[in-house]
Amino acid sequence: MAIGIEGWELAQPGDPLRRSRRTVEAPGAGEALVRVAACGVCHTDLGYAFDGVRTRHPLPLVLGHEIAGHVEAVGAGAEALLGKAVVVPAVIPCGTCSACRAGRGAICDAQVFPGSDVHGGFASHLLVPARGLCVVDEARLGQAGLALADLAVVADAVTTPYQAAVNAGLAAGDVAIVVGAGGVGGFAVQIAAALGAHVAAIDVDAERLRLAGEHGASLTLDGKGDAKAIRKSLVAWAKERGAPATQWKIFETSGSKPGQELAFSLLNPGAHLAVVGYTRDPGSFRLSNLMAFDATARGTWGCLPEHYPAAVELVLSGKVKLAAFVERRPMSTINAVFAELRAHTLKKRPVLIPDFA
Repeated sequence: MAIGIEGWELAQPGDPLRRSRRTVEAPGAGEALVRVAACGVCHTDLGYAFDGVRTRHPLPLVLGHEIAGHVEAVGAGAEALLGKAVVVPAVIPCGTCSACRAGRGAICDAQVFPGSDVHGGFASHLLVPARGLCVVDEARLGQAGLALADLAVVADAVTTPYQAAVNAGLAAGDVAIVVGAGGVGGFAVQIAAALGAHVAAIDVDAERLRLAGEHGASLTLDGKGDAKAIRKSLVAWAKERGAPATQWKIFETSGSKPGQELAFSLLNPGAHLAVVGYTRDPGSFRLSNLMAFDATARGTWGCLPEHYPAAVELVLSGKVKLAAFVERRPMSTINAVFAELRAHTLKKRPVLIPDFA
C-alpha cells in the first residue's frame, strides 16, 4: 500500500525549501508512520539549509526533527503504538549495538536522526523506527491546557538540555549557569530550576534575560560584560545564597564563539561544562584549565529516548512552561520563518503546523 506524503524539502543548500510530494510503502517491521501535529524549527535546520552542514541522507531531503504527532500506521511489532499521540525523539539509537548497551546511544552508528538520516517533520507524515517513540497521555495534555502540537519542542529544545543536566549530575543545591538564555537555553534554565539548582542566566538580549528571570533564574547577567566581572558577580551571588563556590554546572547553550569562550572561562574546581550549543566558529580556550581544576567538559548530542518521559512530565506538571518561548506558524510560511531566524528577528522558538491543502 503506497502512502502519499506532502512536505517541504531542501533541494540545494541556499535554495528556498520547495513543496514536494512523495510516496512510501506501508511501515515495515518495527516502523511507524506518524501524522505530524507540529514540527519545531531548530538552528540545525538552518545549518543544513544555509551554512554547509551536510545531511547524512542525500538531498533533496525534508528537514525537521522536533516532531509531535499521532501514529497512523505501524509495522509488525509496533501494534501497541497505533493511534497513540507521540513525541518523536530527535535521535533514535538502534538500542542493540555495543554503544547502546553501554548507555551511549548518542554515538550509535545506526541511529536515526529525522531530517538528516531520513526525511523529517516539515511534512504531513514521516516514517520512523517505532522504538523510542514517547507516548503522551492526551487527557493530561488537556488538563495542562496544552495541545499535542505544543510538545514538538520537547523532541529537542527541552530534552537536549535535560540530557545535559543528567550528564552533569545536576542536583538540588547545585549552581547551574546557563550561557545563552534563548531557545534551548530558556528551557535549560527551567529544567535546572525544576531540579532544585541555584540558576544564573547569561545572555546579550534583555528580553531573554527577563524571561529567564521569570522562569527560574535568580540571577541574570548581560553577557556583553567583561568576563572577569561576570565571574565576580557569580561568585558573590553564590556566596549570598549559600551555594557552592566550586563544582559549578555550566551549560553553554548559545552556540556562539563568545558564549563558548565565556562558558569555558567560568570553570572552577570540579566544574562540569556541558556544551549544548553548536557553532562552526572556532574558539580560543586554554585546555589546561580542565587539568588545573580537575574539571570536565562534555558535549550533548540529543537525548536518549528513555529520558523523554521524565522531560515530558516536567512540561505536563507545569514545572517547564512552553508558551512564553514558543510561537506557532503555518508550515506554508517555512521560508519566511527561516529568513526571520537568520535575521534574528524571531525571538521565540517557531513551531510549524502542517497546512497542506
